Amino acid sequence: MRLRQGIAGAALFSGLLASGCKVGPNYRAPSMPAPPVFSDNGRNGSWTPAQPADAKDRGAWWQVYNDAELDDLEQRCAKANQDIAAALHAYEQAHALVREDRASLFPTVSVGADASRSRVSANAPLRSGAASYWDFLIPVDISWEPDLWGGIRRQIESTTAAAQASAADLANTRLSLQGILAVTYLQLRGLDLQAQLLRSTMDAYTQAAQLTQTRFVGGLATQSDVAQAQAQLEATRAQLVDLGVQRQQYEHAIAVLVGAAATGFTVPEKPLTGDPPSIPTGVPSELLERRPDIASMERHIAAANAQIGVAQAALYPQVSLGATGALESAQISRLFHSESTEWSAGPSASQILFDAGRRRARIDIALAQREQAAALYRQQVLSAFRDVEDQLSALRVLQEEAAVQGRAVDAARQSADLSLVRYKGGLATYLEVLTNQTILLNDQRIAAALVARRIVASAQLQVALGGGWDTSQLPRN
Repeated sequence: MRLRQGIAGAALFSGLLASGCKVGPNYRAPSMPAPPVFSDNGRNGSWTPAQPADAKDRGAWWQVYNDAELDDLEQRCAKANQDIAAALHAYEQAHALVREDRASLFPTVSVGADASRSRVSANAPLRSGAASYWDFLIPVDISWEPDLWGGIRRQIESTTAAAQASAADLANTRLSLQGILAVTYLQLRGLDLQAQLLRSTMDAYTQAAQLTQTRFVGGLATQSDVAQAQAQLEATRAQLVDLGVQRQQYEHAIAVLVGAAATGFTVPEKPLTGDPPSIPTGVPSELLERRPDIASMERHIAAANAQIGVAQAALYPQVSLGATGALESAQISRLFHSESTEWSAGPSASQILFDAGRRRARIDIALAQREQAAALYRQQVLSAFRDVEDQLSALRVLQEEAAVQGRAVDAARQSADLSLVRYKGGLATYLEVLTNQTILLNDQRIAAALVARRIVASAQLQVALGGGWDTSQLPRN
């Protein structure tokens, strides 16, 4: 009965301590000033205006490209990518550490059982009673270190924040890998667009080679014209073959990202077309909520701040409560009688009087770690602002470049068409045709590459903005 009363009293005392004092500073998130708007917002109106659909969940941010193949690959990446799986298991470990630390708030209870047969020497001094006997024992031990100074609760705060940082790391890993997948896939589609261009150009060059051959047979062209036309055709075919090497490398990269073997993995050919979709950016301050890497850094500050309290709690006395009880009897039939009970209980306390400054050093270490985490957080925020500005600038500049390049293609096409007409009429050499066709193909390839670069920049902008993630998705441990 007294043992039960002791356990109940300990539980009550634990509840009272839960709302007791906690040494160490309470956490305050560091302030980080943000500009009111992104500098490129005012230069290109297509990024800022919000549409009714902008309020929708943007978790599957890649769906704005309306590509079923990309949607399927992104889902496979989320399920089968091994880097994401490793990050998930890291979060599970961090979450388990929180449960382990919380268990320290409660008493530890252990129970055992022991049965032994002993024999006492007949010649032993002061021997009395039987020469041999049984000893049956069921011990129960209860120990508890009350969290008088909040050290355990600060440790729980630290591991909880670390678990949230691990969850943000998981989200950042997923966002980064899905962003890499989207960029790689769009670059592959860009190669498909160039391959389509080269095939159509080869058709035109084949007709030109046939024309020179016909004119050569008719005595209107030279053998040099025929050779030049054939060389131009074969050089273009070589460019198409070279694109195949790059395309297979992109396919292999995609295979690894979706957790598949590169051997035998293929992505159907589909040329990239169109302009990049409009991506509303919001305001810079939203990045503090929408970027998982920033959230992870902020949670690391909270974890480091709590460790200051853990270090400061070590300056105070260590108090523990213990109770030991047992049922012991020489006869198993009387083991559970009231006369077989025995127990002892009482508190203990200890205080370190001298440690040559070890505990103070640990406090200084914790303070420095918090400041280090805060500096890394601020640096990550600045990098995030830079990432968004980089992609906004890229989209704006590439849009201007695409317009200029489009005019260059039109002019080159007109020049190539006119030179071919002049050649057919005997007013120009085939070298003039060859030169203008080469210029046209070069300008067309640059224009095709710009299509891919612009759409890739839009995907990178979405990753820089945090995709569809925000801090509300952090677990509340």
